[in-house]
Amino acid sequence: MNFYGTGQPLTRAGLSKVLAILGLGPNDAGYIWTVVEVETAGLTQGFGFRVDRRPQILFERHLFRKYTNGKFDTQAPDISGPPGGYGLLSEQYSKLEKALSLCIKAKLGTEPALRSTSWGMGQVMGFNCSLGGYKSCVKMVQAMVRSEDDQLACMAGFLKANGLAEKLVRKDWSGFARMYNGSNYWQNHYDIKLAEQFQRFASGSAPNLEIRTAQVGLLFLGYAPGKIDGIIGPRTRSAIKSFRIAAGLPPSEDLDGPSYRAMCKKAGIRP
Repeated sequence: MNFYGTGQPLTRAGLSKVLAILGLGPNDAGYIWTVVEVETAGLTQGFGFRVDRRPQILFERHLFRKYTNGKFDTQAPDISGPPGGYGLLSEQYSKLEKALSLCIKAKLGTEPALRSTSWGMGQVMGFNCSLGGYKSCVKMVQAMVRSEDDQLACMAGFLKANGLAEKLVRKDWSGFARMYNGSNYWQNHYDIKLAEQFQRFASGSAPNLEIRTAQVGLLFLGYAPGKIDGIIGPRTRSAIKSFRIAAGLPPSEDLDGPSYRAMCKKAGIRP
């Protein structure tokens, strides 16, 4: 399968669609950002895509063992075994490709490997594809490759199907974490992290989507803007200045209209 896309970042239309799916209003985006912030905390730059524009993933070898009935335990214990053994983020696609190769050779199709992987900015597991609104895991993965809009919509479908939007609005962080992250959520303090991030976003520090898009463009162009958080910090300002100089624009750390449009065009993303 081709996992490379264009890495389109989240848009205002995409965020509005997700709020509508969950029955939330425009002033409720803090709930969405809370989940996204916690789920992307361990991902590269806190963004739904890697620098190479493939979706962020995490391969779960215990699930691969489950969906293949342990067929590859002896042959490939690194990708078929007990929980754990995740390895580095940089190794996740090599694990997935190995799993896909083994499944195809064994005439098992692609579903066991894809179902054993979590995808995108919401890290929705492949086996939850139907709850995310897709007829197959392949269809879900194709959507994850397209854009963060699709990644977030899949997450919203999963939240709605499990009644998790209500838990968010009630600020039932432990109940939410138990259903979203599993019964061992407390080991990684997911409930505490959710509560902390909600307080942050409720105070009015929601990401600016234009700045976030600019950060994505800078990331893809190799200017190291730091975390994709929609906030112009020192690293983002330095990256903007470097881009403006390289693009022949007046030297500045400011993100104005001409530099924003030039950045998006150069990076091949929607402004």
